[in-house]
Amino acid sequence: MKKLVLAYSGGLDTSYCAKYLSEVENFEVHAVSVNTGGFEKEEIEAIGKKAVQLGASSYKSIDAVQIFYDTVVKYLIYGNVLKNNTYPLSVSAERIIQAIEIVNYAKKMGAGYIAHGSTGAGNDQVRFDLIFQTLAPEIEIITPIRDLKLTRQEEIEFLKDHGVDLPWDKAKYSINRGLWGTSVGGQETLSSHSGLPDDAYPSQLTKEEPQDVKLSFNQGELIAINDKKDSSVNNIISLNKIASAYAIGRDIHVGDTIIGIKGRVGFEAAAPLIIIKAHHLLEKHTLTKWQQHHKEQLGNWYGMLLHEGQYLDEIMRNIEVFLTDTQRNVTGDVFITLHPYRFNLNGISSEHDLMNSSFASYGETNEGWAAEDAKGFIKITANQGKIYNHVNHKK
Repeated sequence: MKKLVLAYSGGLDTSYCAKYLSEVENFEVHAVSVNTGGFEKEEIEAIGKKAVQLGASSYKSIDAVQIFYDTVVKYLIYGNVLKNNTYPLSVSAERIIQAIEIVNYAKKMGAGYIAHGSTGAGNDQVRFDLIFQTLAPEIEIITPIRDLKLTRQEEIEFLKDHGVDLPWDKAKYSINRGLWGTSVGGQETLSSHSGLPDDAYPSQLTKEEPQDVKLSFNQGELIAINDKKDSSVNNIISLNKIASAYAIGRDIHVGDTIIGIKGRVGFEAAAPLIIIKAHHLLEKHTLTKWQQHHKEQLGNWYGMLLHEGQYLDEIMRNIEVFLTDTQRNVTGDVFITLHPYRFNLNGISSEHDLMNSSFASYGETNEGWAAEDAKGFIKITANQGKIYNHVNHKK
């Protein structure tokens, strides 16, 4: 039989793929899912059981949470990446690592085919195919949902006709959880005018009394919460637990898809938003003006290329080297107060704080220059404007 690896989530689309590819197309289907922070042990066991019931010869769950942090999330923090100043790239970032892990597994299995359940109308088809084609051009990509232009109802009817009678009632809201946030899709996100109701978000408000939190960074990485040290992955998980009780991190992202249409998605990302904003504040104190200027541009490019599936382009490794080098002095504590639905950045403490200078205090005193120095500097700085206005005075 033809050996095929299927990117399997346990949802309707990939369940259809498992049944269709094994029974109709006669593939030897090996289902694989990649955990980037959204699955509990019980969920993984249930997904694997369902895959085998649907005709898969085997099922494999790959734990890639640490890999996801080390190769993607860390750089999203270094770059303070928020797409359109809003979205921390929760799901799109995960898809890249999932695709890489899946294609590596397919190579290990000696599979000649690899399949996924993406439709022809979204971003994921681009991300998966780009990664698969780049890393394994010899492996053929199979996409039944996209190629057959199937509707949800057609998939359900096919499964029923082939003896699979599971409840496929579409949830009112689709939830995709991961280490770096949770996406929320529903009827409201299909149009431009409606917001998501409170109950659409997975975390509800359970705490109202303000809470102070101290985040400690070492060279750009979160190493402790309230002086309790742990791995960056565990710190992200812990902070998310603390902050989501305040229903922090909710928003709706509007942006341009890879295929050229506008799209809307709700998300909940308490820890990512707090970490990025806290990290950015620490950088404002510890980096030079020009470091911040160029970091902002390259961070935005990094996020855009990641979102569009271009993670394997060598420019991404170049940007990662730059971002890493900028973090040498991004070490210190950031003081935050959590409130219902929001948080305050109160300040920072760092031995690299460039405000702690003997040269001058902004708007008050200076020790590094005299009044005549300041006057001369200002006069020379004004020259360009003076010349332009002299030449173009009639306009």
